[in-house]
Amino acid sequence: RSGYEAASQRFDPGDVEVSVAGRSFLVTGANSGIGKAAATGIARRGGTVHLVCRNKERAEVAKGEIVSETGNQNIFLHIVDISNPKEIWKFAEKFKTEHKLNVLINNAGCMVNSRELTEDGLEKNFATNTLGTYILTTALLPLLEKEADPRVITVSSGGMLVQKLNISDLQSGNGTFDGTMVYAQNKRQQVVLTEQWAKAHRNIHFSVMHPGWADTPAVRSAMPDFYQKMKNSLRTEAQGADTVIWLAVSPEATKLPSGLFFQDRQPVATHLPLARTHSPPEDEEKLMEMLEEFSQKFKSASPG
Repeated sequence: RSGYEAASQRFDPGDVEVSVAGRSFLVTGANSGIGKAAATGIARRGGTVHLVCRNKERAEVAKGEIVSETGNQNIFLHIVDISNPKEIWKFAEKFKTEHKLNVLINNAGCMVNSRELTEDGLEKNFATNTLGTYILTTALLPLLEKEADPRVITVSSGGMLVQKLNISDLQSGNGTFDGTMVYAQNKRQQVVLTEQWAKAHRNIHFSVMHPGWADTPAVRSAMPDFYQKMKNSLRTEAQGADTVIWLAVSPEATKLPSGLFFQDRQPVATHLPLARTHSPPEDEEKLMEMLEEFSQKFKSASPG
């Protein structure tokens, strides 16, 4: 929290004092934590917000709270499990025929501490954090490309700084399973995705960010020991979501190059000095190929 408080001294409040009425935003994992705080901030600025959530009951409650807190009625709910590729394809195909989209915020994520497989036989962290993010984004790119000032923001984590991209074991089947490290690897993969997309789709502004360590339900449940030790110095959900909102609504954000990694409204390095986490470009291209292969396999299997 102290890092945020120090950084926010240099923020220009005018950057986010904007109306985004008439613009459409999709936020995944929007029923709690940073996703909900970001959705609320955008709703407050008049945007149309599509909440993509897994749990219908919790999502209904969140939607009600956002509407009553912001007075914005243009809040729509979609129930989708981001760890289920067939479901994502089906959702995206339908969404494209019914809505427009200016900004996609990939916030849904999970940290499962033991190796669990989804019904498709995918390791759960990878299915949600990496493949789910990849499929939803690539499926919605044609929709984004039709609009003015399209943006894609992915919520990653500073934890990725300890990981070098490893494409030899995407599903963490080898060696001892460490949920925290698997999550950090997924978050590294999201940084690579963002950089690769930025090169391939020049008319969309891509960014990836570290929200800082915030007091969210996800941190409380996935990292209980860390939470107990750190709970008095964690950021609030709104502080964690600040850079997401800035990247989503501010005219200033898109003056910076596409494909950068942000913390506290500023681009920051994606590698620590001497950490040896750089990977060869062919590994990064290979990651994209592998994800595309996975994604097509599930596309052909998805109903409709």
